[in-house]
Amino acid sequence: MSYSIENALFQWEEGEARIRRADPRESLELDRAARLVVDELRRRLGGAFTLDELADLYGEGTDWVSDELQRRFLGTDTSAAVNAGFLRYARSASDYAGGRRRLLEEERAE
Repeated sequence: MSYSIENALFQWEEGEARIRRADPRESLELDRAARLVVDELRRRLGGAFTLDELADLYGEGTDWVSDELQRRFLGTDTSAAVNAGFLRYARSASDYAGGRRRLLEEERAE
């Protein structure tokens, strides 16, 4: 079953907001952690991908990256970093349209 894109985007946006609200030192650490998430997502998904694929990966669980963040960024809010990283990577999805999912040509034809 597909993970809800709307739910995922909401959680991802909350992670990004958490980084913006953090004090400068913590924000820097969270930003570094989120960049690591983006790098890991790039390795897992590669080139072209859709929000459905990214949301499904998120729905399967994020322990594969959360564990790494906890090792490298001890004391950091790893859930915020994971969510922010997913949002940052989502912006490269073929069907991302400024915070929502854009219908692809095939879907419009149906």
